Amino acid sequence: MQKQLIETTAASLKVGYSVALARSEEEVREAQRLRYKVFVEELGAHIQSRTPGHDIDLYDPFCEHLIVRESHADRIVGTYRILSPAAARRVGNYYSENEFYLNRLQNLRGRMVEVGRSCIHPEHRSGAVITLLWAGLADYMVSNKYDYLIGCASIGMADGGHNAANLFCQIAPDHMAPAEYRVFPQHGLPFERLANGQPALVPPLIKGYLRVGAWICGEPAWDPDFNTADLLLLLPMSRMNPRYMRHFIKPAEPAAA
Repeated sequence: MQKQLIETTAASLKVGYSVALARSEEEVREAQRLRYKVFVEELGAHIQSRTPGHDIDLYDPFCEHLIVRESHADRIVGTYRILSPAAARRVGNYYSENEFYLNRLQNLRGRMVEVGRSCIHPEHRSGAVITLLWAGLADYMVSNKYDYLIGCASIGMADGGHNAANLFCQIAPDHMAPAEYRVFPQHGLPFERLANGQPALVPPLIKGYLRVGAWICGEPAWDPDFNTADLLLLLPMSRMNPRYMRHFIKPAEPAAA
């Protein structure tokens, strides 16, 4: 199926941005350089990449890369990568299967898109860029008639994992997926031991997922390469909050007479 993404521009913003799928190898490379800047240089992740200064793994060639470009500087300032069901079959699995057992999601695979490697340039974290990335994802899902979106959402563990543990304990009761959609971490975070009852700081990405209607699919996994606690989130498009759906999805253009 040919995938088309309606390019969306933030005309109402003081700083102009546009969102689209990467159209060239150079755009993909620029997105990978941004990922390296954020994940490695800023957050201290330990990655293996054959290209210095780029965050590249074996999934990248199979993915489509959603990018937000700052118009006046002509540079990529936000990105998400998208692994379609067909691409997941070609690569052999979803990226999240390196961290979780997805057995209970088996019957969703033909309609399930995985997203990941979301990052935004530190100078552009006002909210506009993540809004455009969400708009691009929503349009991609609707345009291609996919029903489920999954992705690993990360929580930093610079504090030893206490905030991640507190966060899971505080939000899981209200946002846990039904039992038939539960997944199980391969290397679980010992959240019960780490939780200390302090109010948790919720990363903006997780807050955004939960606002639009995503479920938490199970207990957090520990990712030693990125030193994060990861939650697998599942968003059935049928659960997407209608207010956000209207905000993110661009109405179809009327047919020409």
